[in-house]
Amino acid sequence: EAVRRVLLLGEGNFSFAASLCGAAGTHVVATCYESEEEVSGRGRAAESIRRLRERGAEVVFSVDCTKLKDYFLPEKRQFDCIYFNFPHCGRKAGVVKNRELLAHFFHSSAEVLTEEGEVHVALCNGQGGTPADQPRREWHNSWQIVAVAAGAGFILSNVHAFEAETIHGYKCTGYRSQDKPFCVEGALNHIFTRSMPRPYFKPMICEIELESRKVSFQVPQVLVDKIDRGFLELNSSHPVRTVKEKLTAELSQAFPLQNIDYCLSLLHQGHLNGVCHSNIFWIILNPEETPSTEEMSNGLANAVLFSHVDFCRDTDKNDWVNVQEGCHISKQYYLRPSLLPYAQAIIQRGAFLPGTLYVLSGPVFRKCLITPYSMPVFHEMLFVCAVNRGTEKGCIQMFVNNIKTSIHSLHQTVSGFKLNINLQEEASFETTELNDFAAFESQLSRIQYFICMEIDASGSCEKGSCVGIIRTAHYELVSSELVVVFASLNLDLLAMLICGIPDWRMLWTSDTRFLRQFPRGKLRLFKSFSLYPPSYVHDVSFWVPDGEQFDEVAFHTIARQVSGEMIVSIQLIDCFQQSETGRKSLCYRLTFQSCDKALSRQEVAEMQLLFRKEINQ
Repeated sequence: EAVRRVLLLGEGNFSFAASLCGAAGTHVVATCYESEEEVSGRGRAAESIRRLRERGAEVVFSVDCTKLKDYFLPEKRQFDCIYFNFPHCGRKAGVVKNRELLAHFFHSSAEVLTEEGEVHVALCNGQGGTPADQPRREWHNSWQIVAVAAGAGFILSNVHAFEAETIHGYKCTGYRSQDKPFCVEGALNHIFTRSMPRPYFKPMICEIELESRKVSFQVPQVLVDKIDRGFLELNSSHPVRTVKEKLTAELSQAFPLQNIDYCLSLLHQGHLNGVCHSNIFWIILNPEETPSTEEMSNGLANAVLFSHVDFCRDTDKNDWVNVQEGCHISKQYYLRPSLLPYAQAIIQRGAFLPGTLYVLSGPVFRKCLITPYSMPVFHEMLFVCAVNRGTEKGCIQMFVNNIKTSIHSLHQTVSGFKLNINLQEEASFETTELNDFAAFESQLSRIQYFICMEIDASGSCEKGSCVGIIRTAHYELVSSELVVVFASLNLDLLAMLICGIPDWRMLWTSDTRFLRQFPRGKLRLFKSFSLYPPSYVHDVSFWVPDGEQFDEVAFHTIARQVSGEMIVSIQLIDCFQQSETGRKSLCYRLTFQSCDKALSRQEVAEMQLLFRKEINQ
């Protein structure tokens, strides 16, 4: 069995190291900054050092925590755990100097820590500057430990009380560099782990067969890491798939059910009547300009090949459409924003059996504003059922009852909070109450009902809780006796609400600590592995070009792209118009924060500069 190597830094009298020593399968390396002569005069230090050596531990003196790799041979540099209890520059050093000490320490630790290793830093009450400190100091007066650690690629994965009284033989010392104890009441142990590095995504080319020829298009940059993740595939344990499978199993008890997932194209062609063009990811096909074999082999571009492409076309016959100013292409394509056209095509072709519930599912793509619950891509699950005229209300009620049953059974295994699901008529909803999902759906065609969900006992449908919509339609050319019921669910939003996932970006994380929380076919209450992530605020102001309408969705999309989805909030804080010229100036406040990765002040400053450059263009 592998031996766990533990490194202790800045030991005052080695009493903490002595308490850890002797544990089975653990090798302790205990160090301090002072020389052996300086330390040996401290109370109980000599006894602790003797005990450590008797138990096979290494004791090393005069170790600078900011240059750790200098003290260990390359084959002995890999530690599974590093402890640094109550670090301090000594004497009356202020918060800035201690922040600098921690910054250098974390960078140094990154060079000697195993990939799965932990760094434990104990701080006195209030020093860390996180919400776990009670009372919490003002940010500028704290050591800002989470932001400092982020600079070296670490995230705070746990924090708990440092209970000195439970550590056998431990006695704190070193108050202002003297052999004196200090107050450890309310002290906290901060446990850091390595963050996944912030990825750099190469441009991605998507190749498809279209009208017997190979064509390609460049995937929009904000979707490169999301276009082909396979969350709904058979071997997936992603919570979005678990929600889908549970809903399918429950509804198959009430309806004859047929899945139609195999031939749904990523692209749609033509016009979307009534839909704001700002919400669409427009695509220009490049029939000739696919990346060369040389480019692919040099890693300059990634390619994804999608099969089973059967393009969904609308009835518009206009071959020439002005997509961008001065740019004409023969046909107009966009990434599918909804599965509804595919369902409508099934009905119009007459390829259905009345009473059978047809199920379509897959990712859909919509440009939207930046908020925690607004998703530029999510997995839609669309149900279609043709029923006899006059029976549609009963069908809808049976459908919703089965949805409720399956979601309640999923939620009961996750948490004890009360969950409410209700059906609300479209007429009772104010437009301002709609979340982005529902607002876009209302552009596609008229909605009869909203399916709302909340996890509390208030009984009101709050903004952000609409998880599905229901609409009906008559197709006189198909049958005058039938009414078709369409029900659309946002699987990502359902998974978030059921599992307590506060940020949609977490669903797309590549960090294995997310999926490890969800064994195959089971949902759990999500536990964040990145606590109290630091946030950074920057303002940007600019003149709106004369004669142009400002497109706020496009503005947010640029922010998504340049930050790699690291912006959590964009707020308009000022609007100014010159009375003489009529020129308009806008000032926005951007808040940068990652939900799963270390994000440093320096990285954010670079993103802000890039953002300014992009919006200038």
